[in-house]
Amino acid sequence: MQAGGAAPGSPGPAAPPVVQRTGPMPTPGELAAFFERCSWPRALTQAERSAAFEALTVRCHEAHSHVCQRDEIADSWVGVMEGFLSVQDTTLDGRLIMYTGVAPGGWVGEGSLLKPEQRKYEIMATRPTVTVHLPRKTFGWLLERSIPFNHFMLSHLNERLGQFIAMVKFDRLLEPTARVARGISGLFHPVLYPNTDATLRINQEELGWLVGVSRQRVNTALTELEAAGLIRRGYGYLVVMDRQGLSRYP
Repeated sequence: MQAGGAAPGSPGPAAPPVVQRTGPMPTPGELAAFFERCSWPRALTQAERSAAFEALTVRCHEAHSHVCQRDEIADSWVGVMEGFLSVQDTTLDGRLIMYTGVAPGGWVGEGSLLKPEQRKYEIMATRPTVTVHLPRKTFGWLLERSIPFNHFMLSHLNERLGQFIAMVKFDRLLEPTARVARGISGLFHPVLYPNTDATLRINQEELGWLVGVSRQRVNTALTELEAAGLIRRGYGYLVVMDRQGLSRYP
């Protein structure tokens, strides 16, 4: 995909990919296929799509490594090609809090690009993960140039706000099994994470961080949800059988 047709002042050639672990990098064809599955490029003209694609960089991360540090100035919008990200923070007493998880196909960090301030959270790879980065310069260029991209981003931010309001509501009103059900369902949000596969690679500890309950209580909740036919469990993963059922549980 070439960047021909981009207006003067559009982003230049992409920097070389940053490799943070050993192992094969995605091929150009795999990156192109990932890009085509994403929702936001569909809002762009062909010239804009080409410029955005040429600006992408790919990074590979080991499990439990930082993708983005707290207090840094965001330099890119982050997509997940493979693996799983935890958007998180740590309390003063050392307790980890996961605000949300990002499965393959999801993008995160748009809010940090819209304001020049330090990032208030960190992003960690919970397992070997491949991320795709749209640079701040290109992100800003699309905002200045494309009204459809602005409309997409307004919708995306509104959905993100709704996601976090729902999390607060569920935390205060629902019992633990229902919180686990809604937490799993939220990782399949049709706008924020439209390409999440039915097989979700997340363990009990990570689910506990996400919904604020103990690992033991998560285990009990998963047993109840499996008995209800909503999920099927495996070692280190679960298969969602009925997302709508999870979103309405109990």
